[in-house]
Amino acid sequence: MSLVRLAAAQLNTVVGDLEGNVEKILASLRAADAAGADLCAFPELAVTGYPPEDLLLKPGFVADNVAALHKVAAATADCVAVVGFVDPIAPGAVTAEDRATRGEGTLVPGEGTPFAAGRHGATRLANAAAVCAAGQVVGVYHKRLLPNYGVFDEERWFTPGNEPATLYGVAGALIGVSICEDIWFPDGPVPALGRAGAALVVNLNASPYSKNRRAERLAMLGARAADAGSTVVYVNQVGGQDELVFDGASLVVTPAGALVAAGRQFEEDLVIVDLEVPATPAATAPVIAISSTTRSAGPQRHGVVNEPLAPEAEVYAALVLGTRDYLAKNGFRDAIVGLSGGIDSSLVTVIAADALEPGHVHALSMPSRYSSEGSRTDAELLAERLGIDLHVVAIEQAHVAMAAMLTPVLDGPPVGLTDENLQSRLRGVLLMAVSNAKGYIVLTTGNKSEMATGYSTLYGDSAGGFAVIKDIPKTLVYQLCRYRNARAESCGQPPPIPAAVLDKPPSAELRPDQRDDQSLPPYELLDPVLEAYVEHDRTAGELVADGFDPTIVERVVALVDGAEYKRRQMPPGVRITTKAFGKDRRMPITNCYRAAPVAGGPTTAAPVTRAGPGG
Repeated sequence: MSLVRLAAAQLNTVVGDLEGNVEKILASLRAADAAGADLCAFPELAVTGYPPEDLLLKPGFVADNVAALHKVAAATADCVAVVGFVDPIAPGAVTAEDRATRGEGTLVPGEGTPFAAGRHGATRLANAAAVCAAGQVVGVYHKRLLPNYGVFDEERWFTPGNEPATLYGVAGALIGVSICEDIWFPDGPVPALGRAGAALVVNLNASPYSKNRRAERLAMLGARAADAGSTVVYVNQVGGQDELVFDGASLVVTPAGALVAAGRQFEEDLVIVDLEVPATPAATAPVIAISSTTRSAGPQRHGVVNEPLAPEAEVYAALVLGTRDYLAKNGFRDAIVGLSGGIDSSLVTVIAADALEPGHVHALSMPSRYSSEGSRTDAELLAERLGIDLHVVAIEQAHVAMAAMLTPVLDGPPVGLTDENLQSRLRGVLLMAVSNAKGYIVLTTGNKSEMATGYSTLYGDSAGGFAVIKDIPKTLVYQLCRYRNARAESCGQPPPIPAAVLDKPPSAELRPDQRDDQSLPPYELLDPVLEAYVEHDRTAGELVADGFDPTIVERVVALVDGAEYKRRQMPPGVRITTKAFGKDRRMPITNCYRAAPVAGGPTTAAPVTRAGPGG
């Protein structure tokens, strides 16, 4: 048996910040080296940040990414680094993988034909992992399986690798390299690496978070480690990138399915563990020898297995991290929220305070003639408990003036939905005015149930820069509020969200005695239908066959289909499900397909009316 001391560095990289990403990589490499690690693995595309998207169409960016990798390689000494980067491949040229495998030296930035825009130009691109040791790149692996579903568009930018497998001799053990999607399939590259002789397979990842994702990964890794007969090291990125959140939670799993190390969730971490693996078995693939004995000294390093967070704690942590990183990485220090005293704005405000610290969160209470006294006092109490500043700006004066201005145009004062939306848009104007004057980002407060059904006002409550809970259904909003209150109480602190906010019926308070269930089915009935229709792509007929009420199904499907044009205009927000509105779900706005609500096959109909609630 050989002992390999392995380090897995889950980093919070920033897309496009090549210099900053290299600094993070080198800091972790130094820590791993000081700990006596034989090998340190970094996330997928750690040099560029993930996903770089159409930055990859810029030849200069690709060239700079290669130069950045060169800096990492030059800094390696005794500890091997496996680092994700973008590898440009000129047509007909010898690839970096070929050069390194033949021992012909390190990558040279800008070498070869000029970089062209994207994989369809003169230069193809590979999602790659560089194996760096003794100051140079000794091998390069190109990702074989390119995901092209959900939030992934890798076939847009990358060419899949097809080069023969290469193994690396590190500390007397044979090690294989793979990237993310490569490990998810039993007939993919990872079992092939095991058959070729790899005792240890390093898998670099930028795997976005969704609910219960860690358990799914662990089950898959156990199966794949058994398929390969190899220990699998799964190192994952951490941090927020636009609407995506990466949860870290790196894992090390043996062929017997034992979890021997697990990184923290939603935090940077350096996972170090000593692994006993078979020593240099006969290999059926080329082997690049790097080191024959381990660098580890002293007591054996047993891996730390960080236990997963509870479901509500996990989602809440994702929302906090996604909000914090979106603001910080885009240069926002402060945020402002329209705090109505309702459940949604209360949750968004608490998340913002946890993400930014209370001194950087600001709230506007904007009561109208329909706002209840309870909502006003609830907003004040929440702001007091959080320690954030709250300004009260009543909209009555503006509401009266705007109604008077519109009366000649409308042949009478605005009424009904027009008057309701007018109030919401006045509030949006006030929030955006403060944003312009102070430089605060406006956090919108709409949840997934509202966005799905169009129960929101364009240019009103939808106005803002980041939609914190856009992927959180209303029923989960309540669960998260109760979780956050319970967490505070467990620490001897007062619950930040007043009990009255949780107890009162949800209402937009835009007309007398308004309740959400006057415009929508009760949320406990609505949310399961939305999950099945939006996240699982069930048709109306299938939903009825599944046992849902046909009347509710028909109503909900019409609302969802009719609100697509609204959702296209919503700001980005944190993704916590497997299908969030945005990149995950790309439905056409102009869409006349309507499946029959009962058995009988597809039908076509005219587009649904756009006069949904809050239009």
